[in-house]
Amino acid sequence: MASPPYEGLTPDCILDALDSVALRGDGRMLALNSYENRVYQLYLETGEVVVAKFYRPQRWSRAQILEEHQFALELAEQEIPVVAPMVLAGSTLFEHAGFRFALFPRVGGRAPELENDGVLTRIGSFLGRIHAVGARSAFVERVALTPATFGTASRDYLSACDLIPHELMPAWQAAADGVLAAISVAFAEFESHTGETRALRLHGDCHPGNILWSPAGPQFVDLDDCVSGPAIQDFWMLLSGDSQAMAQQLDQLLKGYETFCRFDRRELRLLESLRGLRLLHYSAWLARRWNDPAFPAAFPWFNTQRYWQDRILELREQIAALSEPPLALP
Repeated sequence: MASPPYEGLTPDCILDALDSVALRGDGRMLALNSYENRVYQLYLETGEVVVAKFYRPQRWSRAQILEEHQFALELAEQEIPVVAPMVLAGSTLFEHAGFRFALFPRVGGRAPELENDGVLTRIGSFLGRIHAVGARSAFVERVALTPATFGTASRDYLSACDLIPHELMPAWQAAADGVLAAISVAFAEFESHTGETRALRLHGDCHPGNILWSPAGPQFVDLDDCVSGPAIQDFWMLLSGDSQAMAQQLDQLLKGYETFCRFDRRELRLLESLRGLRLLHYSAWLARRWNDPAFPAAFPWFNTQRYWQDRILELREQIAALSEPPLALP
């Protein structure tokens, strides 16, 4: 069995990593909420505070991380409120004791009040600016969000990982296959109308937890999952409730968004497909991380009979959602 990925990331190792980039920590550190990477708020002897992100080993290549950093810096140069990595001696990515890491300024904020139309419109305006920059060029190294990369690959990994109870495997496999078949139809229909799926450089994981709100407005954090994909990917995780409520929320987001970037309303037919891909991708994400001791401790319900029964029901419900007409804006 492989060693736990962060076994060697001790407090001394973290302080030595700071020393390696000519920063001196005073010994105080606070672990921040992150499972994929290890993220710490570190206090320096100068009185400054920085945030250090130690990237999960074997997940991204150096080139993929640097492409994430370049995108963040490009956005920051346009005065778009994203938390970009610090540039030290001309570099943003460093390595110590086998761990790649980056440093970020500390920013504060609270969860955005998404029930407030004004908040949604302002978030939408900055998403429009992010996508306007994202459309200027394409990722070369980062993953593209497609039914194959997020859906088929996730299903295949889960089918082979021996974490689904054997007696539930046939039902889960049928539900996963059904969702993927419906998603393939939706993407094919979309492409038949548009000629292709327009892929932008995206935040990729734009949910409320990755937006910090302050009196100055939003700060977008954590571009770790930035991908190429359709614009609607950066919208749908901000929507909740029934179809009428989601349509009203999206309408408010687009009021700000379309000040800076055109939104192709034909992408609405992809919304439930993207939700279905995330359902599969999330379960596969947990399964791929199960050798990390932090995951069984944080997600004890995973790998239980009840979890997979719930996932089967969820996938069946998603098949039904995919058969419904696309969300209609007011």
